[in-house]
Amino acid sequence: MTLDTYKLTSTEEPSDELLSQLMKEAFDDARKADAEATARYFAELKCAAAKIR
Repeated sequence: MTLDTYKLTSTEEPSDELLSQLMKEAFDDARKADAEATARYFAELKCAAAKIR
């Protein structure tokens, strides 16, 4: 079983290595999404502040 073929709905438990890879990818995706959301938030905040001035 590889990372590309594993399904979370599978009846087989992932190996420790595969589980580690899955968790790392989930963490990386979450970190990227957080960084993008933070950047959008501060861009909107800056725009709103400029409009108020």
